[in-house]
Amino acid sequence: MTLTPTTPTPTATATGPDLAAVKAKQQKTWSSGDFAVVGARIVLQSELLAEAADLRAGWRVLDVACGSGNAALAAARSGTSAVGVDYVPSLLDTARKRAAAEGLDVEFRVGDAEDLPVPDGSFDAVLSVFGSMFAPDHHRAAAELIRATRPGGVIGLVSWTPSGFIGEMFRTITKHVPGPKGVQSPMLWGTEDHLAELFGGAAVEIRSTQQTCVFRFASPEEFVGFFRRWYGPTFKAFEALDEDGRDDLAADLADLARRWDRHQDGGSVALPSTYLETIISLR
Repeated sequence: MTLTPTTPTPTATATGPDLAAVKAKQQKTWSSGDFAVVGARIVLQSELLAEAADLRAGWRVLDVACGSGNAALAAARSGTSAVGVDYVPSLLDTARKRAAAEGLDVEFRVGDAEDLPVPDGSFDAVLSVFGSMFAPDHHRAAAELIRATRPGGVIGLVSWTPSGFIGEMFRTITKHVPGPKGVQSPMLWGTEDHLAELFGGAAVEIRSTQQTCVFRFASPEEFVGFFRRWYGPTFKAFEALDEDGRDDLAADLADLARRWDRHQDGGSVALPSTYLETIISLR
Protein backbone atom coordinates (compact mmCIF):
# COMPACT_ATOMS: atom_id res chain seq x y z
CA MET A 1 0.00 0.00 0.00
CA THR A 2 1.41 3.40 -0.96
CA LEU A 3 1.71 5.93 1.82
CA THR A 4 0.71 9.52 1.15
CA PRO A 5 3.80 11.77 1.11
CA THR A 6 3.95 14.62 3.59
CA THR A 7 5.83 17.88 3.72
CA PRO A 8 9.27 17.62 5.35
CA THR A 9 9.58 18.92 8.88
CA PRO A 10 10.54 22.62 8.70
CA THR A 11 13.89 23.76 10.02
CA ALA A 12 15.03 27.10 11.37
CA THR A 13 13.96 30.31 9.67
CA ALA A 14 14.44 33.94 10.49
CA THR A 15 11.20 33.85 12.45
CA GLY A 16 11.10 30.37 13.99
CA PRO A 17 13.02 27.62 15.74
CA ASP A 18 14.66 24.59 14.17
CA LEU A 19 11.79 22.17 14.75
CA ALA A 20 13.78 19.20 13.49
CA ALA A 21 16.39 19.82 16.20
CA VAL A 22 13.65 20.34 18.80
CA LYS A 23 12.03 17.04 17.83
CA ALA A 24 15.33 15.16 17.97
CA LYS A 25 15.89 16.46 21.48
CA GLN A 26 12.33 15.56 22.47
CA GLN A 27 12.79 12.01 21.23
CA LYS A 28 15.84 11.62 23.47
CA THR A 29 13.83 13.08 26.35
CA TRP A 30 10.95 10.62 25.99
CA SER A 31 13.43 7.77 25.57
CA SER A 32 14.95 8.58 28.95
CA GLY A 33 13.50 7.39 32.25
CA ASP A 34 10.71 4.94 31.43
CA PHE A 35 7.37 6.46 30.53
CA ALA A 36 5.73 3.03 30.78
CA VAL A 37 6.00 3.32 34.58
CA VAL A 38 4.23 6.69 34.50
CA GLY A 39 1.75 5.39 31.93
CA ALA A 40 0.70 2.65 34.35
CA ARG A 41 -0.77 5.39 36.55
CA ILE A 42 -2.89 6.95 33.80
CA VAL A 43 -4.57 3.88 32.30
CA LEU A 44 -8.10 4.95 33.26
CA GLN A 45 -7.94 8.08 31.10
CA SER A 46 -7.61 5.96 27.94
CA GLU A 47 -10.48 3.69 28.96
CA LEU A 48 -12.72 6.71 29.55
CA LEU A 49 -11.71 8.24 26.21
CA ALA A 50 -12.52 5.01 24.36
CA GLU A 51 -15.99 5.08 25.89
CA ALA A 52 -16.48 8.81 25.21
CA ALA A 53 -15.51 8.24 21.55
CA ASP A 54 -18.16 5.46 21.38
CA LEU A 55 -15.78 3.15 19.55
CA ARG A 56 -17.57 0.49 17.55
CA ALA A 57 -16.46 -3.12 17.35
CA GLY A 58 -14.88 -3.75 13.98
CA TRP A 59 -13.59 -0.20 13.55
CA ARG A 60 -9.96 0.53 12.74
CA VAL A 61 -8.48 2.73 15.46
CA LEU A 62 -5.12 4.52 15.57
CA ASP A 63 -3.38 5.54 18.81
CA VAL A 64 -0.92 8.38 18.06
CA ALA A 65 2.13 8.90 20.29
CA CYS A 66 0.90 5.76 22.00
CA GLY A 67 3.74 5.31 24.51
CA SER A 68 3.31 1.92 26.16
CA GLY A 69 -0.06 1.47 24.46
CA ASN A 70 -2.78 2.57 26.88
CA ALA A 71 -5.23 3.92 24.30
CA ALA A 72 -4.48 1.23 21.69
CA LEU A 73 -5.18 -1.47 24.28
CA ALA A 74 -8.35 0.29 25.43
CA ALA A 75 -9.51 0.40 21.81
CA ALA A 76 -8.70 -3.28 21.30
CA ARG A 77 -10.72 -4.18 24.40
CA SER A 78 -13.67 -2.49 22.65
CA GLY A 79 -13.44 -4.99 19.80
CA THR A 80 -11.65 -2.74 17.35
CA SER A 81 -8.62 -3.39 15.15
CA ALA A 82 -6.04 -1.12 16.78
CA VAL A 83 -2.68 0.29 15.70
CA GLY A 84 -0.31 2.25 17.93
CA VAL A 85 2.41 4.62 16.67
CA ASP A 86 5.26 6.10 18.69
CA TYR A 87 8.84 7.21 18.07
CA VAL A 88 10.33 5.48 21.14
CA PRO A 89 11.00 1.81 20.23
CA SER A 90 11.45 0.67 23.84
CA LEU A 91 7.94 1.86 24.72
CA LEU A 92 6.54 -0.04 21.75
CA ASP A 93 8.29 -3.19 22.99
CA THR A 94 6.50 -2.77 26.32
CA ALA A 95 3.19 -2.18 24.53
CA ARG A 96 3.61 -5.40 22.53
CA LYS A 97 4.24 -7.37 25.72
CA ARG A 98 1.14 -5.89 27.33
CA ALA A 99 -0.99 -6.75 24.30
CA ALA A 100 0.34 -10.32 24.25
CA ALA A 101 -0.32 -10.74 27.97
CA GLU A 102 -3.98 -9.79 27.44
CA GLY A 103 -4.37 -11.75 24.21
CA LEU A 104 -5.13 -8.57 22.26
CA ASP A 105 -4.30 -8.27 18.56
CA VAL A 106 -2.72 -4.81 18.33
CA GLU A 107 -0.10 -3.65 15.83
CA PHE A 108 2.58 -1.23 17.02
CA ARG A 109 4.69 0.79 14.58
CA VAL A 110 7.59 3.18 14.93
CA GLY A 111 6.44 6.58 13.66
CA ASP A 112 6.26 10.32 14.23
CA ALA A 113 3.07 12.12 15.27
CA GLU A 114 3.88 14.81 12.70
CA ASP A 115 4.45 12.29 9.88
CA LEU A 116 2.25 9.28 10.54
CA PRO A 117 3.14 6.08 8.64
CA VAL A 118 -0.47 5.49 7.53
CA PRO A 119 -2.50 6.23 4.38
CA ASP A 120 -5.06 9.02 4.21
CA GLY A 121 -8.43 8.30 5.80
CA SER A 122 -7.49 4.79 6.84
CA PHE A 123 -8.97 4.83 10.37
CA ASP A 124 -12.48 5.22 11.69
CA ALA A 125 -11.17 6.79 14.89
CA VAL A 126 -7.84 8.31 15.88
CA LEU A 127 -6.91 8.76 19.54
CA SER A 128 -4.06 10.49 21.34
CA VAL A 129 -3.71 10.47 25.11
CA PHE A 130 -1.15 12.96 26.47
CA GLY A 131 0.69 12.34 23.20
CA SER A 132 0.24 14.59 20.15
CA MET A 133 0.09 17.58 22.48
CA PHE A 134 3.88 17.33 22.89
CA ALA A 135 4.65 17.54 19.15
CA PRO A 136 6.53 20.83 18.53
CA ASP A 137 4.49 21.78 15.45
CA HIS A 138 0.91 21.87 16.70
CA HIS A 139 -0.72 22.56 13.35
CA ARG A 140 1.16 19.78 11.61
CA ALA A 141 0.36 17.26 14.36
CA ALA A 142 -3.33 18.20 14.18
CA ALA A 143 -3.30 17.96 10.38
CA GLU A 144 -1.87 14.43 10.63
CA LEU A 145 -4.61 13.36 13.04
CA ILE A 146 -7.19 14.69 10.59
CA ARG A 147 -5.47 13.13 7.57
CA ALA A 148 -5.40 9.66 9.13
CA THR A 149 -9.13 9.76 9.96
CA ARG A 150 -11.78 8.91 7.38
CA PRO A 151 -14.42 11.52 6.48
CA GLY A 152 -17.10 11.38 9.13
CA GLY A 153 -14.74 9.71 11.58
CA VAL A 154 -13.81 10.63 15.12
CA ILE A 155 -10.71 12.06 16.80
CA GLY A 156 -10.40 11.63 20.58
CA LEU A 157 -7.86 13.59 22.62
CA VAL A 158 -6.74 13.73 26.23
CA SER A 159 -4.55 16.74 27.05
CA TRP A 160 -3.26 18.28 30.29
CA THR A 161 -4.67 21.72 31.03
CA PRO A 162 -2.34 24.70 31.56
CA SER A 163 -4.09 25.67 34.80
CA GLY A 164 -3.85 22.21 36.39
CA PHE A 165 -1.20 20.49 38.46
CA ILE A 166 0.76 19.11 35.50
CA GLY A 167 0.67 22.50 33.81
CA GLU A 168 2.16 24.09 36.92
CA MET A 169 4.70 21.28 37.22
CA PHE A 170 5.96 22.07 33.72
CA ARG A 171 6.13 25.80 34.54
CA THR A 172 8.13 24.93 37.65
CA ILE A 173 10.56 22.84 35.64
CA THR A 174 11.03 25.48 32.93
CA LYS A 175 11.93 28.09 35.56
CA HIS A 176 15.01 25.97 36.19
CA VAL A 177 15.56 24.57 32.68
CA PRO A 178 13.94 26.77 29.99
CA GLY A 179 12.22 25.07 27.09
CA PRO A 180 13.06 25.69 23.42
CA LYS A 181 12.42 29.26 22.31
CA GLY A 182 9.64 29.86 19.83
CA VAL A 183 7.86 26.54 20.42
CA GLN A 184 4.25 26.70 21.58
CA SER A 185 3.44 25.22 24.98
CA PRO A 186 2.01 21.69 24.79
CA MET A 187 -0.50 22.75 27.46
CA LEU A 188 -2.36 24.81 24.84
CA TRP A 189 -3.90 21.50 23.70
CA GLY A 190 -5.70 21.55 27.04
CA THR A 191 -7.67 24.67 26.02
CA GLU A 192 -10.82 24.73 23.92
CA ASP A 193 -9.80 27.83 21.96
CA HIS A 194 -6.56 26.24 20.75
CA LEU A 195 -8.31 23.03 19.72
CA ALA A 196 -10.90 25.07 17.81
CA GLU A 197 -8.04 26.79 15.97
CA LEU A 198 -6.38 23.47 15.14
CA PHE A 199 -9.43 21.36 14.25
CA GLY A 200 -12.35 23.73 13.69
CA GLY A 201 -12.03 23.83 9.91
CA ALA A 202 -12.37 20.05 9.62
CA ALA A 203 -14.93 19.44 12.35
CA VAL A 204 -18.69 19.18 12.50
CA GLU A 205 -18.54 19.28 16.28
CA ILE A 206 -15.90 19.57 19.00
CA ARG A 207 -16.98 18.49 22.50
CA SER A 208 -14.64 19.00 25.42
CA THR A 209 -15.05 18.05 29.06
CA GLN A 210 -12.63 18.86 31.84
CA GLN A 211 -11.75 15.77 33.85
CA THR A 212 -9.44 15.04 36.76
CA CYS A 213 -7.01 12.26 37.49
CA VAL A 214 -5.29 12.02 40.86
CA PHE A 215 -1.65 11.09 41.38
CA ARG A 216 -1.07 9.56 44.82
CA PHE A 217 2.24 9.29 46.67
CA ALA A 218 3.31 8.54 50.24
CA SER A 219 4.97 11.97 50.50
CA PRO A 220 5.91 15.01 48.40
CA GLU A 221 9.44 13.65 48.28
CA GLU A 222 8.23 10.34 46.84
CA PHE A 223 6.40 12.29 44.13
CA VAL A 224 9.63 14.10 43.23
CA GLY A 225 11.65 10.89 43.21
CA PHE A 226 9.09 9.11 41.02
CA PHE A 227 8.96 11.80 38.33
CA ARG A 228 12.70 12.39 38.55
CA ARG A 229 13.41 8.73 37.84
CA TRP A 230 10.72 7.72 35.35
CA TYR A 231 9.31 10.80 33.54
CA GLY A 232 11.51 11.88 30.64
CA PRO A 233 11.04 15.68 30.87
CA THR A 234 11.77 15.67 34.61
CA PHE A 235 14.63 13.18 34.23
CA LYS A 236 16.31 15.39 31.63
CA ALA A 237 15.71 18.59 33.61
CA PHE A 238 17.55 17.19 36.62
CA GLU A 239 20.28 15.85 34.35
CA ALA A 240 20.86 19.34 32.91
CA LEU A 241 21.48 20.98 36.32
CA ASP A 242 24.42 21.00 38.70
CA GLU A 243 24.07 19.66 42.23
CA ASP A 244 22.73 22.91 43.71
CA GLY A 245 20.31 23.30 40.82
CA ARG A 246 19.03 19.76 41.28
CA ASP A 247 18.45 20.43 44.99
CA ASP A 248 16.56 23.64 44.18
CA LEU A 249 14.35 21.95 41.57
CA ALA A 250 13.60 19.05 43.93
CA ALA A 251 12.63 21.49 46.68
CA ASP A 252 10.35 23.48 44.34
CA LEU A 253 8.61 20.34 43.09
CA ALA A 254 8.09 19.07 46.63
CA ASP A 255 6.60 22.46 47.58
CA LEU A 256 4.35 22.21 44.53
CA ALA A 257 3.05 18.84 45.72
CA ARG A 258 2.40 20.20 49.20
CA ARG A 259 0.38 23.11 47.82
CA TRP A 260 -1.71 20.93 45.51
CA ASP A 261 -2.24 18.07 47.96
CA ARG A 262 -5.96 17.79 48.59
CA HIS A 263 -5.47 16.05 51.96
CA GLN A 264 -3.42 18.82 53.57
CA ASP A 265 -2.75 16.72 56.67
CA GLY A 266 1.02 16.25 56.41
CA GLY A 267 0.73 12.61 55.36
CA SER A 268 0.43 11.03 51.95
CA VAL A 269 -0.41 13.34 49.07
CA ALA A 270 -3.21 13.24 46.48
CA LEU A 271 -2.54 15.52 43.53
CA PRO A 272 -5.66 16.33 41.44
CA SER A 273 -4.50 16.90 37.86
CA THR A 274 -7.00 18.32 35.39
CA TYR A 275 -7.09 17.36 31.74
CA LEU A 276 -9.33 18.08 28.77
CA GLU A 277 -11.13 15.13 27.18
CA THR A 278 -12.12 16.09 23.64
CA ILE A 279 -14.19 14.32 20.99
CA ILE A 280 -13.95 15.79 17.48
CA SER A 281 -16.48 14.66 14.86
CA LEU A 282 -15.09 15.24 11.37
CA ARG A 283 -16.97 16.35 8.29
